[in-house]
Amino acid sequence: MEYTYLGKSGLQVSRLCLGTMNFGRITPEKEAFRIMDKSLELGINFFDTANAYGGKKGEGITEKILGKWFLQSKNRRDKIVLATKVYGEMGPGINDKRLSAYHIKKACEDSLARMKTDHIDLYQMHHIDRNTPWDEIWQAMDRLVTAGKITYVGSSNFAGWDIAAACESAAKRNLLGLISEQSKYNLFNRFIEREVIPACMHYGVGIIPWSPLEGGLLGGVLKGVGKERRNSDEVKNKLKQNRAQIEEWEKFCNNINEEPANIALAWLMNQTAVTAPIIGPRTSAQLNKSVRAVEIVLDENMLKKLDEIFPAAGTAPQYYAW
Repeated sequence: MEYTYLGKSGLQVSRLCLGTMNFGRITPEKEAFRIMDKSLELGINFFDTANAYGGKKGEGITEKILGKWFLQSKNRRDKIVLATKVYGEMGPGINDKRLSAYHIKKACEDSLARMKTDHIDLYQMHHIDRNTPWDEIWQAMDRLVTAGKITYVGSSNFAGWDIAAACESAAKRNLLGLISEQSKYNLFNRFIEREVIPACMHYGVGIIPWSPLEGGLLGGVLKGVGKERRNSDEVKNKLKQNRAQIEEWEKFCNNINEEPANIALAWLMNQTAVTAPIIGPRTSAQLNKSVRAVEIVLDENMLKKLDEIFPAAGTAPQYYAW
């Protein structure tokens, strides 16, 4: 496994991040334990979850699974960089969601209790909250840092403007600010290259891409359509509308004798702003296949060809003007 720094911080994480969104919703608890065991064995030290994961609103099922796994061995927690999220609706109350200081404090304490730990390494805002001022948000986060309950703060699904606003507000308070942004990013969907990535690079914010396979579209869909999640209507529609592009993509992968999913991950790891793509294996077998991506070397000609198949989105303001 290879490691890199997470944004401008001194924190080192594996080049692949284990996503746990399927735990408890699709992946049974015992298989989730096996996946986490194998991840540690493979050198993956970066685990991502969220209080809203698990399929049942307010129950934090996925975080509870991690908590049970931590309890099996007292050394496990110290071996990983644990990331979770706040924002989602966690109860019937009017303040059981979003990013008020009230909810941030309560949500953090609830996540700590579910995961059986005394601290969260990376606490991520799952979405922008346009009704809560940054002074309130950063005050709440700073108190959690001071109390030792969280170590770093990250964002997820933020626009470039939101990242800039968050970082500028944190700087005024002499805080470290954001160290990471979790965005949808893959070869097929490169829109964050316009504004999000330039903003992240300016402020030293590491990119943690989610959906690196575009829901399965980049995972060998022509061979596997109808299997697992690849039979979703969304993927079928995207394939129908972009079949020639996907055929060219899979032909490229076949020519270099590599699995499409691994090339998609390797391409992301070749992008300067990217820290670690999130992989969301539903089984241990899928996890084992994903690690191959770290070993793949894409030369200049390969990267150029991939840009031809999936053109870059362009950066702003040049994309919009000149």
